[in-house]
Amino acid sequence: MKRVVFLGNDGTFVDGPHGNDPAQIRLLAEARRGLMRLVRDGYSIVIVASHSDIAHGATPVSAMDALRARIVELFTPMGAELAGFYYCPHHPTGSVIEFAIECECSKPGAGLILRAAQELGVDPAEAWMVGDTLDDVEAGNRAGCRTILLDHGNETEWRADGNRWPSVVVGDLDRAAHVIVGAEEPVRVGYTP
Repeated sequence: MKRVVFLGNDGTFVDGPHGNDPAQIRLLAEARRGLMRLVRDGYSIVIVASHSDIAHGATPVSAMDALRARIVELFTPMGAELAGFYYCPHHPTGSVIEFAIECECSKPGAGLILRAAQELGVDPAEAWMVGDTLDDVEAGNRAGCRTILLDHGNETEWRADGNRWPSVVVGDLDRAAHVIVGAEEPVRVGYTP
């Protein structure tokens, strides 16, 4: 596997509750076009998601199998294969003792991306991380990826820090896919909040 795009899930390519009821999760319209473009150009998709709801007892770990299955179900009609599904169940203030810890896998930490890259034989410097928050961007930057922020209103913590500056800012996954495959020039580079 050489060409990889790491994606956050909620707000990046899906809309709906994460983990609680996978049947309600839907692909965002522009995400469908973007995913199809990436697949046609030979990119593999790897999901990297923080699920602190597990640490807080709102979602059981077993729900992640159903979430992964739902994502595969959404990808299949487009001919897309989910190359990896990585999630972090941790949060230091969680109520589930085994998951109530500080970790490196929860974004903005790079642990999930680095683990996925190692297990899949991917050089992070050759990959992209796309997400709708600056925590996604920071995780990708810390891992050494090129990063894209989907700036459509989901970011709530506009902390200025070099690790939180994306390589590119666009409005949706379809525009991100255009940039990744080289079909258009980036909208903005060197973004500063």
